[in-house]
Amino acid sequence: MKKYFGTDGIRGKVNSSLINGEKFFKFGLAAGAYFSNPKKKKPIAVIAKDTRLSGYTLEPALVSGLTSSGMHVFTFGPLPTNGLAMITKLMRANMGIMITASHNPFDDNGMKLFGPDGMKLSDKIERKIEKIIDNKTEKYLVNSHKLGRVKRLETGTDLYINILKKNFPKKLNLKNIKIVLDCANGAGYKAGPKLFKSLGAKVISIGTKPDGLNINKNCGSTFPKKIKSAVKKYNAHIGIALDGDADRIIICDEKCNIVDGDKIIAMLAQRWKEKRLLKGGVVGTLMSNYGLEKYFEQNKINFKRADVGDRYVKELMKKNNFNLGGEQSGHIILGKFATTGDGLLVALEILFSLRKNKKTSDLFNLFKITPQILENITVKDKNIINTTECKMAIKKANELMKGKGRMLVRKSGTESKIRIMGESENINLLRDCIKIIKKTIYK
Repeated sequence: MKKYFGTDGIRGKVNSSLINGEKFFKFGLAAGAYFSNPKKKKPIAVIAKDTRLSGYTLEPALVSGLTSSGMHVFTFGPLPTNGLAMITKLMRANMGIMITASHNPFDDNGMKLFGPDGMKLSDKIERKIEKIIDNKTEKYLVNSHKLGRVKRLETGTDLYINILKKNFPKKLNLKNIKIVLDCANGAGYKAGPKLFKSLGAKVISIGTKPDGLNINKNCGSTFPKKIKSAVKKYNAHIGIALDGDADRIIICDEKCNIVDGDKIIAMLAQRWKEKRLLKGGVVGTLMSNYGLEKYFEQNKINFKRADVGDRYVKELMKKNNFNLGGEQSGHIILGKFATTGDGLLVALEILFSLRKNKKTSDLFNLFKITPQILENITVKDKNIINTTECKMAIKKANELMKGKGRMLVRKSGTESKIRIMGESENINLLRDCIKIIKKTIYK
């Protein structure tokens, strides 16, 4: 059991016992101590962040911890998470840190850590860093003459955009496509509009005026209503919605229908299979829709489920030598080009297919989603699902659903919530099964 790290880095309320300046100094010192390479004269860490007001408090504390361990630090300011991962590899840095709470509200914050390969850290490495965090600080402080230096670079957005473009033909032109882009007032607010405009698309940008408090607020991938109304208003060919750190994507077609991550994954898998780019198969998660699994079965595309979290998706992709994977929430990993989810990269793949006078709705009309109900229950103690009463309720619900659908009950890795998900064509049965479980959680 990990003490600080969840399914996707470290995350929590700002100025709580976990997310504060003192803790971030220790996180930086511990990460710096772990990733410092004695053979490398100048160990380097790169840092980017989303647009939360708290980033101005947490970043200096993190930098202080890193430099106190002897790390030299380059900061880039607001940048999508995968942009940070790509730049970590490009600069041959020892590590990268993204200060973000992703799709959470502004009063949360946290960090995602990347190794020199641009990959999120394994559970094993996270546990080792946690041990360092809880040791005596003085042990890892370097002598004064070995302190790291800090430099702010303003080139991050352009570096990231150039890396993205290199994955596509130089003649890629989107001049006949009208895009509504919702950047969630987050990390992609500069890179998104600049990328698509540079390729000739007509871009209507929303969610590009961050004030430190409005990240993900009534916008972005977690508030699809906004992108739907904007596509209708501007008669756009496609709507693209990102989340706070731009590592997930939700699409809206020209008919104002929201296309979730599972349908995007199906479209990409089919396209890559036809182009002979698909390697091995596709990794989804325990949350992936049953309809997606059936679609892959019918089209002879190998499909495996990982635990929830794009880090676990990537680990299973690597283990099975697959190059495509993702989550229903829109975290999609194009393993041919990236090590983690990237909303803008996935958008480019979709637009590359769309540019030949196709309709967005036609691209994603591949399978029927099995009806799914997801309920998130706020709890004081997530271990309530381990009680005998709750276990018995889950068992009973699964027995009722056998052969008619499936149930999944799990702890959130990022919030104090229990997530209950059920899938079935029989909606009444589905609701009854969820009620059975909820009764043992609400007391």
